[in-house]
Amino acid sequence: MADKQSNQNGNEEEASPLLQPKAQPTPTPSPTPEFLLGWTADGHPLAQASVVGQPMGRAPWNSSICACLGQNDHFCSSDLEVCLLGSVAPCVLYGSNVERLGSAPGTFANHCLPYSGLYIIGNSCFGWNCLAPWFSYPIRTAIRRRFNLEGSCEALNRSCGCCGSFLEDDVQREQCESACDLATHVFCHVCALCQEGRELRRRLPHPGFNAQPVLVMIPPAEQTMGREG
Repeated sequence: MADKQSNQNGNEEEASPLLQPKAQPTPTPSPTPEFLLGWTADGHPLAQASVVGQPMGRAPWNSSICACLGQNDHFCSSDLEVCLLGSVAPCVLYGSNVERLGSAPGTFANHCLPYSGLYIIGNSCFGWNCLAPWFSYPIRTAIRRRFNLEGSCEALNRSCGCCGSFLEDDVQREQCESACDLATHVFCHVCALCQEGRELRRRLPHPGFNAQPVLVMIPPAEQTMGREG
């Protein structure tokens, strides 16, 4: 009887609505490492809460490839400089673009000098700059991937819908975009360099302007005590 009564009391105690169940400790989510944050080359987020795996729309370039003089904004003088460098010294503009994108010491010389050699060989042997674009077109692909910009296939598909089949598969799309980057540099080399220069100048500061200010400590002047006469 005592066992039966204790079981009934125990059941009543468990079934009582006045008793609140013990709160289970909620596990704290581990922070996402910094190297997982950001977007991939194909525009997919690596780790962003509920949007993981969802494609991110690509942004158009800041200026078109034919806007040689840039736009009517506060970058007008910089756009004129880019246009002059692309017309007179494309090797300098290319080296500056890579230096601004890479921000590594010695980047300018490592890219400007090989470009100059290919530029001279191409103009001397073939009569036009046909070798340097094969060396410089990867910078366009790197800019497009870093800032998630739309390529030529996506631009054509957005305007006339003629490249939709290439955009269905990521591998085919990237191959198509890389081929378009090469074709843009081969047939519109100077205009492509100028467009990339304008885009980088609007997005990234020059690495030479990132120097930290130096605080110079000037010791106080030596003080002497004079005697009163």
